[in-house]
Amino acid sequence: MRGPAGAAAAASHRGALLATLSMIKFQHTLFALPFAFIGAILAAPSWPGAGRMLWILLAMVGARSAAMVWNRIADLEIDRRNPRTATRPLVTGELGLPFAWWFLAASLLLFVFAASRLNRLALLLSPLAAAIILSYSYAKRVTWLTHLHLGASLGLAPTGAWIGVAGRVDATPLLLGAAVMLWVAGFDVLYACQDAAFDRIHGLHSIPARFGIAKALAISSAFHAITVLLLLVAAWTASLGVAWLAGVTVTAALLVYEHRLVRPDDLSRLDAAFFTVNGAVSFVLLVAVIAGRAFSS
Repeated sequence: MRGPAGAAAAASHRGALLATLSMIKFQHTLFALPFAFIGAILAAPSWPGAGRMLWILLAMVGARSAAMVWNRIADLEIDRRNPRTATRPLVTGELGLPFAWWFLAASLLLFVFAASRLNRLALLLSPLAAAIILSYSYAKRVTWLTHLHLGASLGLAPTGAWIGVAGRVDATPLLLGAAVMLWVAGFDVLYACQDAAFDRIHGLHSIPARFGIAKALAISSAFHAITVLLLLVAAWTASLGVAWLAGVTVTAALLVYEHRLVRPDDLSRLDAAFFTVNGAVSFVLLVAVIAGRAFSS
């Protein structure tokens, strides 16, 4: 039997694990991961092998974890001043900065190693990809286009996975990457609405802080409309069939629903719009790609 000391140690380890997952918002990896699998499936002549998919998964986990922990390190002082972020593990001291730095290094090593296991081009481009995803943390200090920078970081998922499988770049992954960029930018604009006043006071840049909530919601809608258009164009470049078109139709409906949840005078349902709806979008399109490939085999 485990004594009190053992139970306390186990509880401490569980607490540290949960705090780490909270720090990196591990669940947010699910937004972009299905798009990485979409890029891999479309790049393969039949089905990509399980080994290749595993390295893509590990590359995604490494890149996303590095981006999130670096964001927490870079924004530590800002997070301390913002009531919404004051309970984050680095702010409360639940996790320390030395641990965060070690976790960042491990995540970047995982990303680069996984890229090296895919092919030479993926390895050569991995430092550029890392620079894009890490530099996002400072974008809001410079420009209100920060949402597009975040979108570009996640838009690397389908493009990078395509490169990892095919060893080259084509029109389809670039279209998918652009669609992901605008999709992410659109919902990030919505999420940033809750910090508009804080951002103005502290000299941070965002579309809501620059243009106000009402115009920000309109810009977000425009981003998502272009997202749907790009997904439709991708159907032509990749010769995707009815399953993909059905998936895009469902995606468009989800995005319309998302925008109906949020109004300039009522942001109370923002979490539902951000987490629930966007969590479904990428999975809907992944299922569409899998179904299309299965029916065409």
